[in-house]
Amino acid sequence: MSTPAERLDGRLMRLMFRTIAPRYDFITRVFSYGMDWGWKQLGVQKACLPDGARVLDLACGTGDFSQIALRSQPGARVVAVDLTEAMLRMALRRVGTMVVCADAEALPFANASFDCVFVGYGLRNFPDLSRALAEIHRVIRPGGTLVSLDFFLPTSRVWRQFYLAYLYAQGAFWGLLLHARPRVYTYIPDSLRSFISIEDLSSLLRRMGFARVDAHAYVFGGIGLHWGVKSG
Repeated sequence: MSTPAERLDGRLMRLMFRTIAPRYDFITRVFSYGMDWGWKQLGVQKACLPDGARVLDLACGTGDFSQIALRSQPGARVVAVDLTEAMLRMALRRVGTMVVCADAEALPFANASFDCVFVGYGLRNFPDLSRALAEIHRVIRPGGTLVSLDFFLPTSRVWRQFYLAYLYAQGAFWGLLLHARPRVYTYIPDSLRSFISIEDLSSLLRRMGFARVDAHAYVFGGIGLHWGVKSG
């Protein structure tokens, strides 16, 4: 499957998410069938953040994971990172945490800087998934945790085709209604066509040096929540 142009061109990715930013919270609820917030709460709960945890909210969007982490562990020190300045401004207004505009494949942080890295709907958008995971692994302390929530390709071929068609129809409808541009949200199924399954990501995380990898599948494997503890 061909890779979407937005994933290969950071400028196009920023333009797309700048357009999406004002509607981002609404559309994440729509595409997660209203369950997105609960999944993220479970992700934070399973991370078992220590007192004074150092947390990186990568591809932070408007700051959902930042907000939930701070509610769970009020003494946490959270850094929100995104490629899109419009998203960072919204996260800053909402959460008031430190924000950094940076590329996931070249994070401006020292080794072992964080107890936990959260990634909400971000892995699928990184041009080089292995390189981004290597950076994430680098900045997590030994024994620290990666938590990721994202769309995935279902393993059932029949359900996969139905799911992609459904997401495309949903994307076209909301893209036209909210932005007069179907492509804004039909990017989601297009990005999935060249992505991987929940099981594939679990295997990749183990190969990258994460132990005790666990995953919960939702929507018949179309959405997955992963936890991985860095070895050492």
